[in-house]
Amino acid sequence: MAKDPRAGELERFLAERGGHLLRAAVLLTGSKEAGEDLVQAALERLLRRGPAVHGDPEAYLRRIIYHLAADGWRRGGRWRARLALLRGDGEGVAPDRSVQVEQRDELVRLLLRLPPGQRAAIVLRYWEDLSDAEAADVLGCSASTVRSSAARGLHRLRELSGARAAVAADHVAADQRGRPQ
Repeated sequence: MAKDPRAGELERFLAERGGHLLRAAVLLTGSKEAGEDLVQAALERLLRRGPAVHGDPEAYLRRIIYHLAADGWRRGGRWRARLALLRGDGEGVAPDRSVQVEQRDELVRLLLRLPPGQRAAIVLRYWEDLSDAEAADVLGCSASTVRSSAARGLHRLRELSGARAAVAADHVAADQRGRPQ
């Protein structure tokens, strides 16, 4: 049985750009598993469209990923409460001790605390390094909306990371004094 030539093109495309798209999906969803599911769902939609997709398949796939992520954020509110019950008191897998992994983990946690629009604008602008116009095209909004969402998101990230740093400093000071907070 002859292999579909589009399948070969898709395999080459995924070998070249799949890791990049997966990293963006992980940042949007907060976990590797959810990111993989998001990319897989986007690929299914891409394959269903088949020859109707003209132009850059990466741009089309990226747009699908962000739209599916936004759909998930809308539906996610109902599941967050249930998911928190399943995870317990915030305990998860023991983090790797390397500084880079801890910083990345912290960034993902902070990103998840942002509203979906701000999170998407920051991931597109600063992780995927798209211009305002390119990010606006992916999100289906104006470039000024992308700029304002990214600015508000960065401001909120600074606030959140500053608050965590202040809490950590208080804990260190209390430990040095030998008394609990």
